Amino acid sequence: MESLYHVPVLLEESVSGLNIDPEGVYLDLTFGGGGHSREILRHLGGGCLIGFDQDSDALANVPDDSRFIFVNHNFRYLRNFLRYCGYDNADGILADLGVSSHEFDEAGRGFSFRFDAELDMRMNRRGRLKATDILNSYSEEDLIRVFREYGEVDNARGLVSLIIKAREERPLGRSEEFLQVIAPRVPKQKEKKYLAQVYQALRIEVNGELDALKEMLQQAELALRPGGRLVVITYHSLEDRIVKNFLKSGNFEGKIEKDFYGHVKRNFELVNRKVIVPSDEEIERNPRARSAKLRIAEKI
Repeated sequence: MESLYHVPVLLEESVSGLNIDPEGVYLDLTFGGGGHSREILRHLGGGCLIGFDQDSDALANVPDDSRFIFVNHNFRYLRNFLRYCGYDNADGILADLGVSSHEFDEAGRGFSFRFDAELDMRMNRRGRLKATDILNSYSEEDLIRVFREYGEVDNARGLVSLIIKAREERPLGRSEEFLQVIAPRVPKQKEKKYLAQVYQALRIEVNGELDALKEMLQQAELALRPGGRLVVITYHSLEDRIVKNFLKSGNFEGKIEKDFYGHVKRNFELVNRKVIVPSDEEIERNPRARSAKLRIAEKI
């Protein structure tokens, strides 16, 4: 099931980055197909692994292992659930950010422009906001903000003008009609990249991904014991910048602050000074790994 659902990225590098204590407590914040979790369990003795995933589809991949606890919620609540499971601190936390292959490939979820489907894009299908709600109810300025900030779309204003005009005639609902509406603004020489940026922007807004990431990082800092490891895999510059700044400076702006004695104030020590990326061989096996960046840090 796992290989069909999602191929784990940087598997060996990320799990070894946790520096696993066989009796320790670990969190896999993006369980998905369970690839990273199964590898962590392979290194555990009597320890415990708590896996998080807000997508109920991931329930089908939960291993039959007494050392594993599955939490069907957003990882932004990790510290509360850690305590609920009976633990004060974690020895390591792994987060493989982004969308699982399953979500991209499941046509009805609306994550991919390859399929004609309702523009849904909810990772948590109990959530109320869909991509269609954004396209049909957001103001012109809010739509421009979403596409500029979350998709880094160059001609966001021109793109939004087409959306506004189209929705005045009838609400936008499916991928095929949406793609027809925005076609005049899609650069022919980089069509796939542009559409990926547009869909990324909508997905991030639907799921509140960047806010959830910031809350997760703050929660992880509080939940980890001193010496515990935080391992994060990112897939685009927006989330990677947030992770990089937080690990380096303790804030999301990357502003270096010093105490009275001139010591840099931070709560993490970088384990890998240079970001880890997939090998050519891994990218050949799994093209979706090509944009992945791995960062590892240890709680001071």
